[in-house]
Amino acid sequence: MKMCDNTLIRPSSQYVKLNVGGSLFQTTIGTLTKHDTMFRAMFSGRMELHTDTEGWIMIDRSGTHFDVILNFLRDGTVTLPETPKGIYELLAEAKYYCISELAVQLERALPKKERETEPICRVPLITSQKEEQMLISSSVKPVVKLLINRHNNKYSYTNTSDDNLLKNIELFDKLSLRFSCRILFIKDVIGSNEICCWSFYGNGKKVAEVCCTSIVYATDKKHTKVEYPEARIYEETLNIILYEDKHLPDQELVQATSTTRGVVAAGSAGLSTYTSDEEEERTGLARLRSNKQNNPT
Repeated sequence: MKMCDNTLIRPSSQYVKLNVGGSLFQTTIGTLTKHDTMFRAMFSGRMELHTDTEGWIMIDRSGTHFDVILNFLRDGTVTLPETPKGIYELLAEAKYYCISELAVQLERALPKKERETEPICRVPLITSQKEEQMLISSSVKPVVKLLINRHNNKYSYTNTSDDNLLKNIELFDKLSLRFSCRILFIKDVIGSNEICCWSFYGNGKKVAEVCCTSIVYATDKKHTKVEYPEARIYEETLNIILYEDKHLPDQELVQATSTTRGVVAAGSAGLSTYTSDEEEERTGLARLRSNKQNNPT
């Protein structure tokens, strides 16, 4: 080691001991001064170095990412952190140590990493009536709301009800993934007399509703039936996209869909559809009535 023009010159192969925020590292002067960074200034003699009683050079920074800093100084390249948070933290260290090449790499990688970790879609969970109204009225997109309230146990449920309830939830998830860019999907579990009901809103107003529950009668008690009208839900979801713009949709299209909806409703009024469990209940009830009529006692 020698002095020249008030500058401290050390052999590049000399090892130094660094204490970075309590984490200990050993490296060479050559590694630290390979790039034009703060370390080159530190070991040029122009900066005062603080050491502890054992000779470790003290650096008042977190040591979490310092191993990555050293690897970049050695090789000129490193594997970047997997999360945006990790990249932000490493970027702060790169800027502190004036490692401009690493800082540029991190700044370029950050937007891509943020896109990779961004959720595919967000589904608000309603916790109050006021929150629901605010979301629907302020949304620039049409809204599809699924109300799920399995806690309503006023009546017993038919055999297929739980399966159909799950199918409604699965369909909601599929639709929200497919149309999240065009429709705001919200889930309502705040407690209602309804058990499973879809609502469709355009420009802040309810346009359509598909209620998936009904009451069926057995010989001794009432049952709650949950249905899974998949085609109808798909139809209303596609119809609500007509309200995608803030302007009112084409009135002819609205009228056409409304007419179709009315025809479907009229047809449903004339024809009853039953699940297999309800059909069995109705058949049993009819058989019981027939036996009473044939054998009055």
